[in-house]
Amino acid sequence: MITPAQMRAARALAGIDQRQLAELAGVSLPTIQRMEASEGNVRGVIDTLTKVVEAFERAGVELIGEGMESRHGGRGVRLRQAGPGGDPAARRAGGAEL
Repeated sequence: MITPAQMRAARALAGIDQRQLAELAGVSLPTIQRMEASEGNVRGVIDTLTKVVEAFERAGVELIGEGMESRHGGRGVRLRQAGPGGDPAARRAGGAEL
């Protein structure tokens, strides 16, 4: 599973915009826009999701699922579960620093 937030973060890490991702994945720009605008996990045709994940991998970005470990190591960023400081999304919405 991939979330819209993961897609946006992966694009930022790769330094590409939605149009470039669409070209790399071989899908339309509206498809990428729709995927990133969805809520929860991105839903879509399995083939399309696979193309997007593979495009990120070719760009050097590894998507890490919940509870999974990185296969290749290297630098990375991971959103933590809510802990003593509360929900990270709520902190961002409230203007608090992460």
